[in-house]
Amino acid sequence: MLRSPTSLTTRTGALLLMAATAGCATTHNVNTSNSASSAASADPRNPLLQEWVGPYGGVPPFDQVQIAHFRPALEAAMAENLAEIERIATNAAAPTFENTVAAMERAGRTLDRVHTAYGIWSATLNRPEFQAVEREMAPRLAAFSDQITQNEALFERINTVYNSPDKETRTPEQQRLIWLYHNNFVRAGARLDAESKTRLSEINQQLAGLFTRFSQNVLADETDQLLVLRDEAELAGLPQSLRDAAAAAAEARQMPGAWVITNTRSSTDPFLTYSDRRELREKAWRMFVNRGDTPGERDNNPIIGEILQLRAQRARLLGYPTHAHWRLENTMAKTPEAAVELMEAVWTPAVARVREEVADMQEIARAEGANITIEPWDYRYYAEKVRTSRYDLDQNEVKEYLQLDRLREGMFWVAGELFGFEFSPVSDVPVYHPDVRVWEVKNKGTGQQVGLWYFDPYAREGKRSGAWMNEYRSQERFDAEVTTIVSNNSNFVEGQAGEPVLISWDDAKTLFHEFGHALHGLASNVTYPSLAGTAVFRDYVEFPSQLLEHWLSTPEVLQRFAVHYRTGEPIPQELVERIERAATFNQGFGTTEYLASGLMDMKLHLAGDRQIDARAFERETLAELGMPSEIVMRHRTPHFLHVFASDGYSAGYYSYLWSDVLTADAAGAFAEGSGLYDRAVAQRLVEHVFSVGNTLDPAEGYRTFRGRDPQIDALMRKRGFPIAGPTPGTQ
Repeated sequence: MLRSPTSLTTRTGALLLMAATAGCATTHNVNTSNSASSAASADPRNPLLQEWVGPYGGVPPFDQVQIAHFRPALEAAMAENLAEIERIATNAAAPTFENTVAAMERAGRTLDRVHTAYGIWSATLNRPEFQAVEREMAPRLAAFSDQITQNEALFERINTVYNSPDKETRTPEQQRLIWLYHNNFVRAGARLDAESKTRLSEINQQLAGLFTRFSQNVLADETDQLLVLRDEAELAGLPQSLRDAAAAAAEARQMPGAWVITNTRSSTDPFLTYSDRRELREKAWRMFVNRGDTPGERDNNPIIGEILQLRAQRARLLGYPTHAHWRLENTMAKTPEAAVELMEAVWTPAVARVREEVADMQEIARAEGANITIEPWDYRYYAEKVRTSRYDLDQNEVKEYLQLDRLREGMFWVAGELFGFEFSPVSDVPVYHPDVRVWEVKNKGTGQQVGLWYFDPYAREGKRSGAWMNEYRSQERFDAEVTTIVSNNSNFVEGQAGEPVLISWDDAKTLFHEFGHALHGLASNVTYPSLAGTAVFRDYVEFPSQLLEHWLSTPEVLQRFAVHYRTGEPIPQELVERIERAATFNQGFGTTEYLASGLMDMKLHLAGDRQIDARAFERETLAELGMPSEIVMRHRTPHFLHVFASDGYSAGYYSYLWSDVLTADAAGAFAEGSGLYDRAVAQRLVEHVFSVGNTLDPAEGYRTFRGRDPQIDALMRKRGFPIAGPTPGTQ
């Protein structure tokens, strides 16, 4: 999964509309240490303004950063960047690729360094004192971005280069970069009249403030709302690992003798799966699904209405029917209609499967003497009973073989087999929290440095929930070879000291998924930073990450790295076979809860300037869709951070399904070869997907890798659904 700020202007200014977003994310903060920093003179003691020094091409001085550094650093870096832009825009020489587009690639380096730390603090160390900085700076950063995209002299130079016949003499990557700058400026309103530009900037500033309020409200609910258990009888059904994690969470909050279920998915999902206390499951469920829906100053529903109105106004200013049409213009789907068509094709079989799953659960409940109707807080609990009954598969039994540290080593091994990467832990790199560890990544064959990988695995106060990937520095070889710095971030619950952290099968898949994003960044092999790594279309960026999930279940990984946490014995083959037999189990639930969010996102943004009451719209839309009453959206609108904490996934949550069409189809290329470790297929995958960034249209890259366009059949088989529906277009 991936969450990021929307980048409208590529490198310059990085369009710092940064807001914390939930789930899997990638943010693009391109840094090098090659540019002189006039902003550094603003305050030589401010570490955020300094060039990165030290080993590995320079590293962020996270250990020196204080919250008081952010505001002055952002102000100084913005001033420096605007001065750089002014020099480019007023250059007396005729516009060329070198003095305009390449010059913009060199600009904004100080600001990028500042924004790297700013994004990290926003996502992982977001305490009240930092939130005050966010609330002040978010609108100012939006206004700053508009100063660049609305600079008429600058756009005129970009437009001249774009329309120059000399463009055809450039390399394909340079042509792509020219197109990207021109396209992004046009889409950001560069051609609007002065009055419209002023209104557009007002809208962007208002949105930035609303995004910040939305995300901070969700974080407050996740931080403050807890399920506190004080009687051991309330632990009925919970496995020891979850009891230990709940005790540790209580101890961290100075609640001796209690157990705490925190308001995050990593804590509530296991509780909903195993707790025998139905009334407590309901409390935990309501606590989690109502994040952002708290009456009073934390209520996000009015904020949603404001955001939708402003987005609709912006779309009209820019010449688009709706926000959804604006957002999807630069995607593989191209139109909202194509995205909706794919989601609706999968919705019907998914809901039909839910009916079957509920019937199975209801039967078990009756057999156990429970005179109940399955409710949303029962779904995971009885689904686990069905799994155990039908497949003799207890997730707790599987969990005993899934140690976080060992699986991390398994990911490294897969990266070595497919990419030729070698990971070595380093201790000479500053980190922003003691939980964070760092590895150097090298090419196994040549020993050449590829980059650094930071890992921040554990939940803590001030850290947004979910899992995501960041790029602290993107790869480039523009003026010099610059290696990348990437990170993976999770929210695993740290247990008792000295005990390994055991994770579920689903969490293990998420771990591999996020590592897929990291490999996408690490494998980048391009010239210009704006085109590097994960800076690709939104509905393509999840493809490499979702694809890497397939390697978790291979015998090569399981036999080496899925070993029992006490005995060290590898996972038994018969248990693996049970996991495989249950591979499509509960797909009705997983697909329907996702699609409900995806369709809701699209319908909200296709409503145009209609006044939206978020609660009513959610209720009415789900009724129209025929949403099963036993399931709630994966992300209800009041805490839908993907969509309302930034523009990042707005009208774009469908992207996971679109990418999964590619994922399932691409896995078929390995199946047609000698399997998932087929080196020839892996080499094609790296060459045409992982390493090329945004240097070419992703549909072209995929077609070159696969030999044809993707087909939906593989996705339907992967999820155990009847094969039906359209194949998504890629043109």
